[in-house]
Amino acid sequence: MFLENNIDKAGRTGWIEVVTGSMFSGKTEELIRRIRRAEIAQQKIAIFKPKIDKRYSEKDVVSHDSKTIPSIPVTEAKEILEHIKDIEVIGIDEAQFFENDLPEICNYLANNGKRVIIAALDMDFTGKPFGPVPQLLAIAEYVTKVHAICMKCGNLAHYSHRLSDVQKLVILGEKDIYEPLCRECYKKSKLDKKKEPELFS
Repeated sequence: MFLENNIDKAGRTGWIEVVTGSMFSGKTEELIRRIRRAEIAQQKIAIFKPKIDKRYSEKDVVSHDSKTIPSIPVTEAKEILEHIKDIEVIGIDEAQFFENDLPEICNYLANNGKRVIIAALDMDFTGKPFGPVPQLLAIAEYVTKVHAICMKCGNLAHYSHRLSDVQKLVILGEKDIYEPLCRECYKKSKLDKKKEPELFS
């Protein structure tokens, strides 16, 4: 469990926090909340997001409930290192879209006294671990798993179900393309897709 009041500011050392879960679970909202609290504490902050994520804004990090905060879009995780002079708290949104060097970069930042806050999907639409996220979870001091609400039954959801049959791993979209589902409803949706007859045989 992440407890901000347990963090020792004296003799500051760095650490990594990961907020993870399915789509529509509030990951980015929680990232913004933590960054705003750091700003209130007059800490120097910087937020980064992958340049490919332009769903709501080209430059800002935007949560599904329309909370926004300025960010620096980057193509590769290593670009983060060019912007961190004098920065104390670093936020990284949509971390699953970065390459597998992101954990090494986050370790470097934490080892150099930075607080690194990461928001990321834990699984892709097939239910498999997504990109560098498993390694990030392993090296993080603090991990928070948040949940959405299942669109079928109302239980807690932790799967991001793609509504289309397109198999490409990364398709940026919102509720027109994805829905959060619980385990049982996700299993049922996958079975139902297998049972659908082919239109042309």
